Amino acid sequence: MATLHSKAGTKGVPRADRERQILAAAIEEFGHHGYEATTVAAIAARVGVTKPLLHQYFGSKQDLYLACLNPVGVRLLNAIRAAMAEHGTGASPTPLRVLNALFTALNGQRETWFVLYDPSLPPGSDAAHRAAYYRDAIDDLAAIGTANLLRTAGAKDPLDADALKHAWRGLCTALVHWWIRHPGQSPEAMSQRCTRLFEASHTILTTDDSA
Repeated sequence: MATLHSKAGTKGVPRADRERQILAAAIEEFGHHGYEATTVAAIAARVGVTKPLLHQYFGSKQDLYLACLNPVGVRLLNAIRAAMAEHGTGASPTPLRVLNALFTALNGQRETWFVLYDPSLPPGSDAAHRAAYYRDAIDDLAAIGTANLLRTAGAKDPLDADALKHAWRGLCTALVHWWIRHPGQSPEAMSQRCTRLFEASHTILTTDDSA
């Protein structure tokens, strides 16, 4: 990745601040429009810098994407691992702990979920390989969690865990979609909402409506 030796960006903005501005704009562009449809020119225009300056800071479009992806990939993995490892009296069920960790890790940059799960990444590219690495690592954690839940419930068919893992990813994606459309909802509010939804689902599934 290309770098500048100057400590300041354009118009007296410190380099570190300018980099944060660029990354924030890039995350929104990649998250909203996808890698393929996002242009470096659009990101530069949002920040008010030139394309050459952006390239000097972050290199190519792919380098900029990776600069957006890597921090959130690490942050999500660490948050999910910590949530799954949490035990003790009074602890929430594992799915709710993981969802709370997800919302907390994404707070402030919710679109990064769709930077990670971007179907428009060029096949075989470094960007696609890196995103797949994080997605596979998250899927591995989901597989462990769903298998443990089904084992506790007495389920024996291994395909049940695989089906639930895919359903879980879809649920997380749907909830983040909804969260983006409701920006006033805090991570705490989303966690409480999920708790209510899980409780309602359990009641619906265990209620005998034939009576």
